[in-house]
Amino acid sequence: MGLTSPTFQLVLVLIAAAVCVLVLWLWPRAARKGPLALAGRIGLLVLTQVSILAVLLVAANKQFGFYSTWNELLGRASSRQVMQPGTAGGKRPPALVVKGQESIGLKGTREKAGQVDRIEIHGPVTGLSMDGYAYLPPEYFQKEHEKETFPVVVVITGQPGVSKNLITQLKVPQAASSAVMKKEIRPTIYVLVRPSVVADRDTNCTDVPGGPQALAFFNQDLPLAVTDVYRATGAPGGWGAVGNSTGGYCALKLAMTNPARYGAAAGLSADYFARQDSKTGDLYAGSKAYKSENDLTWRLERMPPPPVSLLLATSKNEDNYGPSLKFAQKARPPLKVDKLVRDEGGHNFQTWREEYPVVLRWLDKELKEQAERSGGQ
Repeated sequence: MGLTSPTFQLVLVLIAAAVCVLVLWLWPRAARKGPLALAGRIGLLVLTQVSILAVLLVAANKQFGFYSTWNELLGRASSRQVMQPGTAGGKRPPALVVKGQESIGLKGTREKAGQVDRIEIHGPVTGLSMDGYAYLPPEYFQKEHEKETFPVVVVITGQPGVSKNLITQLKVPQAASSAVMKKEIRPTIYVLVRPSVVADRDTNCTDVPGGPQALAFFNQDLPLAVTDVYRATGAPGGWGAVGNSTGGYCALKLAMTNPARYGAAAGLSADYFARQDSKTGDLYAGSKAYKSENDLTWRLERMPPPPVSLLLATSKNEDNYGPSLKFAQKARPPLKVDKLVRDEGGHNFQTWREEYPVVLRWLDKELKEQAERSGGQ
């Protein structure tokens, strides 16, 4: 049973209930005097507390997404990472491989509701690999649209986390399918990935000196891989990015560092700099200058503003509320910064799940305007 599966949670609830009944039944027998009876009562209390605490911890983990798999909980790599050597000529191997389809309960056939592919991306530039998902809109499969290309939105989950959280917890492709079917947004390809390109390390979408080139993976490898297989637009600024928490920092960073590709981006509860801790290691090789370049507010203050649109989603009680206002105040043309501010909310799946439908509509509007300015689709 998976760590976040409803079956596992139900089993723990049943075990906790059985333990409570057992304790009530055994308590009179343990009510005698003497050290053995005392030890028995302590054991019963501990057993009760442990069983109830297990239910609470698993429920909290499912809600907030601290760990998605048993491997993550136990500190082992939860996803396969492969460094692939380059080829000395000949045809380049495919950068994206479709491993099959993921059933997520879309309401209709792929021609009516779209389809989610399971994918693996093998970066020809960085040599890094990542698994993820791609949602294809219904128009992608309709004969009358078979020669059309589609805008792309890269959706990045938080850290730690796996790309499947975007399906099971945040329900991004479900929201996109519903909005496309209702004609609220244009048909768009959504690529669902995690922010870390290396197992057991939070790379914060940063090109680590002498280490993983995480930013290059998202700026170069991922677009190359997607356009290799799918009919994705190549129009300037025709792609968007969105993410929550660390994924939000990554999304904003992609648009600010690669505006020729990413014309719009949204950060939900995002940081504006890469926090360094035991999971990140040294991201900057001790260079203060390089660290500053990866601080989005610093870039806004000291570098030319990129011609992109950004959306900052935050709540008044969140830690990033003040930094979000500061970032927005420093924006200047041609950069455009909008804010989505909630009176209440939090750094959790429920808040982000409620924000995503609004954010997807915002991204669609901004990417459409980008396409009109560039004369593309």
